[in-house]
Amino acid sequence: MLLSTKPIHMTLLSIAFCGQMLFSSAQAAEPPLRVGVIPVVANEATELAIAKAREQGLEVELVEFSDWVVPNTAVVDGAVDVNFFQHQPFLEQFNRNQGANLVPIAYGYSTTMGIYSKKLHKGEALPDGATVAIPSDPVNTARALLLLQSAQLITLKAGVTSTATLDDITANPKRIRIVQIDGAHSARSFDDVTASVTYATFAKQAGIAETDGLLYDNTDPENVRRYAIRWVTLPERADDPRIRQFIEIYQQTPEVKQILRRLYGELIDFPW
Repeated sequence: MLLSTKPIHMTLLSIAFCGQMLFSSAQAAEPPLRVGVIPVVANEATELAIAKAREQGLEVELVEFSDWVVPNTAVVDGAVDVNFFQHQPFLEQFNRNQGANLVPIAYGYSTTMGIYSKKLHKGEALPDGATVAIPSDPVNTARALLLLQSAQLITLKAGVTSTATLDDITANPKRIRIVQIDGAHSARSFDDVTASVTYATFAKQAGIAETDGLLYDNTDPENVRRYAIRWVTLPERADDPRIRQFIEIYQQTPEVKQILRRLYGELIDFPW
């Protein structure tokens, strides 16, 4: 019988090399992590985190949707792995309405809702009969009404908070005309209304500086956490190592905070 004279250590190296090649091929074949978002200026910070992730060998793709429902249905359907666009009350409303079970797994940044206007300057009061746009979805409708109440423009039924609707208005001394619009289209509303209750990101899209709001709702720490943008996915993906890796990169990259500070100034918090 002939015995091989090939050194054993060479054979082991060959096996190790082949194993490494197979592992690398498996990594290369893995599809990118898909993150669902809506069009907001804060995506600039997420893009920076994507570049940092790529340096660590994690490929991430940003998938932008034009409304505030599809990013959630896309997670449910598996079209994206995780989304990053909504706060806790909005997610709870979606789960109730759709019979879904999406879960928030980490905090993102928290932005302030404000009353913005192209027709009024900071410090000026809304005139009698002013037309004010607010988001039409139930959660942001309630948040906007609470802000209008804190501005003493309206009064709501006692005890009503995050479920407030127009029907809960008990007093409107200035006869404010409140119109509901799709929140994602807030930037387009400013020429047609006296003021709009919306987020700084949409005010900026309309050419209004985030610091030029007439009033803000970021004075309560609990409010900051409640309305922080959350990373959301399916329960079975909550501990997905790639999702967790990307969230950690996002939260721990100093440049991410720097970009968000540049975009929002003092109107942003980081509850993580």
